[in-house]
Amino acid sequence: MRRIVLLPLLLVLLAIGVAACGSDDDGDSTAAATAAGTAAANAGRPSSEPLRVGATPVPHVEILQFVQDELAARAGLTLDIREFTDYVVPNTALDEGQLDANYFQTPGYLEDQSRARGYDFVSVADVHIEPLGIYSSKVRSLDEIADGATVAVPNDPANEARALRLLDAEGVISLEDPDSETATPRDIAENPKDLEFEEVEAAQTPRALDDVDLAVINGNYALEARLSPAEDALALERAAGNPNVNLLVTTPDLESDPRIVELARLLRSPQVRRFIADRYRGAVIPAE
Repeated sequence: MRRIVLLPLLLVLLAIGVAACGSDDDGDSTAAATAAGTAAANAGRPSSEPLRVGATPVPHVEILQFVQDELAARAGLTLDIREFTDYVVPNTALDEGQLDANYFQTPGYLEDQSRARGYDFVSVADVHIEPLGIYSSKVRSLDEIADGATVAVPNDPANEARALRLLDAEGVISLEDPDSETATPRDIAENPKDLEFEEVEAAQTPRALDDVDLAVINGNYALEARLSPAEDALALERAAGNPNVNLLVTTPDLESDPRIVELARLLRSPQVRRFIADRYRGAVIPAE
């Protein structure tokens, strides 16, 4: 009799065990399906990981801060904005993996630094133009420049050539090649005022104003020094056809990162263009 009673009981326990095993398999399948669905849903969207972007203070950090405050949250993007006060460290930090992107340099500077230091970077967005300007605390026009006057120009090759091209365009000097991307004072063909050139770090050109007669200053450093390019510059680069656009730059491995793609889109958005126009009033110009 006991054998007859135990047999149905064993069959019931076996059925329960099979059902339990089936339940675990279904749970694993459901979890896997859910994970796959979540991954598919998130494909192409910015990661929740903050995007580390290096930039110089004005206007780059200000523009990035506007993006962070007004646009990033709705786009699912978080920025970790890191401020640099020179043109060298942002590329070093990007190359060493301390940054995911940087935003401060022009194509000429990017090309020069990539050639000189072996960087492998890519530009992912043209954002704005900062017209280079000629400034002075001693004269009110280029016609007043005295013979033998001193001129401070940036000492990095790209910006020095750019400064000399502006002086050439304004008739202060004549270059052997007015379109040269590598011009130095040695490439000046005519120097009717016998100007003397002092090569200083770009960030220091505003501070040199009290010690020289003229200084050619990048737009961002002019703004930091509370100079108004539209009002204080004796001459400015022309915006039309200006190749010196400021770029969002990253590495080839991150070029397709959804966070990079989204930041590039936001930096070229109508909202950012309007912010640039309203805040800088011609001192910074949105790229076309």
